[in-house]
Amino acid sequence: MLKFPYCNVTDLNQALAQCRFVGLLGPLASRRRSPRAVVSCSPSSSEFSLTPVQAVMSCQQQVGSSLVNRLRLGGLTEDGFSYKEKFIIRGFEVGINKIATIETIANLLQEVGSNHAQSVGFSTDGFGTSPTMRKLHLIWVTARMHIEVYKYPAWRDVIEIETWCQNEGRIGTRRDWILNDVTTGEVIGRATSKWVMMNQDTRRMQKVSDDVKEEYLVFCPREPRLAFSEKNNKSLKRIAKLEDPVRYSKLGLKPRRADLDMNQHVNNVTYIGWVLESIPKEIIDTHELQAITLDYRRECQQYNVVDSLTGLELTEGSKMVSVGTNGSATATATTREDDHDCHRFLHLLRLSSDGREINRGRTEWRKKPTR
Repeated sequence: MLKFPYCNVTDLNQALAQCRFVGLLGPLASRRRSPRAVVSCSPSSSEFSLTPVQAVMSCQQQVGSSLVNRLRLGGLTEDGFSYKEKFIIRGFEVGINKIATIETIANLLQEVGSNHAQSVGFSTDGFGTSPTMRKLHLIWVTARMHIEVYKYPAWRDVIEIETWCQNEGRIGTRRDWILNDVTTGEVIGRATSKWVMMNQDTRRMQKVSDDVKEEYLVFCPREPRLAFSEKNNKSLKRIAKLEDPVRYSKLGLKPRRADLDMNQHVNNVTYIGWVLESIPKEIIDTHELQAITLDYRRECQQYNVVDSLTGLELTEGSKMVSVGTNGSATATATTREDDHDCHRFLHLLRLSSDGREINRGRTEWRKKPTR
């Protein structure tokens, strides 16, 4: 879901209709032909030679007086290759400790991505699809999401989120985010995701064609830019499948109607909530989530019933102790000698009916800070 909002997209589309673009949506095509787009923003104005990004930003300025644009604290960056937006953390977005929840963070990431897509003239229906994708009934679906939060914002804090996207292999695209505390300028979180293309009718994955790439790569950074640039960073770590028997579980979870997104399947953020349902209470009470990785394997529909399974992840240096009435050896902690306040878990979401895997995940928890 390439999601991009600086202007009211209805107004933007009207402005685009009044403008004359040559090769606006041709990132690769513009490189093969001409890197410039000829734009005339009114029938009586003279024509200016602009890049596609400059053309979009120019038309945004023409419709920038709309009510949505005046109220929205976001827009394309100066070079047009990323998007930033500010948010105030509201009361219904925090938990009992007045700190934003991980679901709030994930929802804001989706919102910024969607606004980014719309700000460059992509679809206004929330799918973030390009003209070619809509013509062929193609949509973006999440394949992998990784979020790290270094410091959770509190109620009434103001944060700024920057996002950008780029090509990711032959079958996908990548979107990254950086989260900043506006007051201190501190980086409080980072995230990255991989999206693949699906045929909306057949629900089958499809290779990203050159035609589609030509429509969105023009709005991507010219050089690779990664939120996680460190070698062997956690976002790259493979998630092992969790096998039964597991120590913690929450069975019989059912999607609510409100959990469905505009693609008519369960929203990505709902999976995060389901994963957390089977986290042991003693961890929830004393620790906070510092990193989560989810691999999306299968769509979940409204009438599916889901089981959430959680098990401790064994890492090098983990201890094994005997617990339980049967005295079986079970890992009670995944901590190393020098990391006793951190706990790591593996997760599995599966269909209750037949055990088919929906999602596998990994979470990492740190001791709650004293506030």
